[in-house]
Amino acid sequence: MQETQAQSPASNSQTSALERARAYCDAYHPGLEDNLNAWFGDMLPDFGESLIEWAYGRHYSRPGLDSKSRQLATVAALTVLGGQTAPQLKINIEHTLAVGASEQEIVEVIWQMAVYGGLPAAINGLNVAKEVFAARATD
Repeated sequence: MQETQAQSPASNSQTSALERARAYCDAYHPGLEDNLNAWFGDMLPDFGESLIEWAYGRHYSRPGLDSKSRQLATVAALTVLGGQTAPQLKINIEHTLAVGASEQEIVEVIWQMAVYGGLPAAINGLNVAKEVFAARATD
């Protein structure tokens, strides 16, 4: 489904950032807040709520850019940052697929980053993408 701003599940400016974030995540990343709280909650209670409110309620659900473009930009940035971001890149490749990007679009964005982040960063990104795509193929 090609998303437009009018179709964004969390674009209503009358709602709070947390409400927008939860609507966005319910549409594209169900269970994300619970997963974050399960993993980090013992150290940082309400970590999941804080992260989704800030990232998804204040950034990903903003008007002006569709979710697919935002996610592709995120994949590009994490690729350029290099191998230490592999766990976040994996999750964001999954999120990019969830908002409608194709595997080929993701591969092309990662490959484009070879120009700006170098071949090692692009190769690391492609390796992460291969892992994500292979896991999806077996599901």
